[in-house]
Amino acid sequence: MADRSNVYFFYKQEKELADKVRSLIELAEKYRFTVVEDHHQANIIVSIGGDGTFLQAVRQSNFRDDCLYVGVTTKGNVSLYCDFSIDDTGKMIEAMMEEQIEVRRYPVLTVTADHGTSFQCLNECSIRSSIIKTFAMDVYIDDLHFETFRGDGMIVATPTGSTAYSKSVNGAVVDPMLDCLQVSELASLNNNEYRTLGSSFILSGERKLTLKIIQDGNDYPVIGMDNEALSIRHVEKLEISLSGKKIKTVKLKDNSFWEKVKRTFL
Repeated sequence: MADRSNVYFFYKQEKELADKVRSLIELAEKYRFTVVEDHHQANIIVSIGGDGTFLQAVRQSNFRDDCLYVGVTTKGNVSLYCDFSIDDTGKMIEAMMEEQIEVRRYPVLTVTADHGTSFQCLNECSIRSSIIKTFAMDVYIDDLHFETFRGDGMIVATPTGSTAYSKSVNGAVVDPMLDCLQVSELASLNNNEYRTLGSSFILSGERKLTLKIIQDGNDYPVIGMDNEALSIRHVEKLEISLSGKKIKTVKLKDNSFWEKVKRTFL
């Protein structure tokens, strides 16, 4: 990491974390890294917590593709975004000593709502009914009307997001080396009036997905971006595609995406 020197630590300001974070700061300074107070000045952003904290670190630093994100778990076991454990500094030191490290690149979604409001997601964008009532959407792939959906909602996930919410509704686990997005239904209705594919489907990263909400009295869905809700009350249309950005993380030996999947689920 010779060309990366400024480190920013992102974590919840909790008393029980303070001593451990202080130890990490001292470790970083021992190996001639500069700890900064502003993430804009950082070459490396270190998230301390879990996968949820990692998602927040990426979101609150505005999905930077010019820095390296590092996930450190406080729960003992490393996870899909956290390659290091806060109680095992050996691997951190090994990574610090590497003159040339390998990086892993994760695709990012861009979602544009009505009136040009846009946001990004590392895991998924979800759209769900906010009341106990189904709602309907016209689904377009590029300019093709693909289906009219009625049900509880939809999840549009990145490859790395395929192991999260999408997997819980029987979506496929997708290799992040594929630039694509996966669309999964939430409790769709299939009858004489409404007919959907009924299974998850995967779109090339070159395509654009458009969801147009049919205005029938249930026009205020909840829109989720990773582990946050979007504060837009009334939405008629969402356009979703890959952003072209890639979030970079440390790629350790014997810790590929599929080794992480095996460790987490098998």
